[in-house]
Amino acid sequence: MLIISNAVHIPDAEIELNAIRAQGAGGQNVNKVSSAVHLRFDIHASSLPPFHKERLLALRDSRITSDGVIVLKAQQYRTQEQNRADALERLRELILAAVKIDKARRPTRPTLGSKTRRLESKSKRGSIKAGRGKVDY
Repeated sequence: MLIISNAVHIPDAEIELNAIRAQGAGGQNVNKVSSAVHLRFDIHASSLPPFHKERLLALRDSRITSDGVIVLKAQQYRTQEQNRADALERLRELILAAVKIDKARRPTRPTLGSKTRRLESKSKRGSIKAGRGKVDY
């Protein structure tokens, strides 16, 4: 069972994990050991709350197919167990990131001090540039 938060859990039956051969260099073991893990999670058929489903489906993420299936491939580690744990943790982080609501940004106004400093630096820069002109005798 994958625990997302105190109230949200995903049963193991809803997560499909397949062991596959990892890509890339790996020496003699690479062609005979299936150490990478392919994780598939169907959002529509899951027991997630409706809010979580809506937020996940609204994500523009390449790991989510048009059918609403999350596909993750974990092959960072040498053992299948570590890759399995990594894939489950990445699924958990993806769901948490989708559900997180950012605070609305309130635009701020410049302070009086910052306005005066800006105007002083502009006038100082202007006087420097004015002093670069031709010299009259």
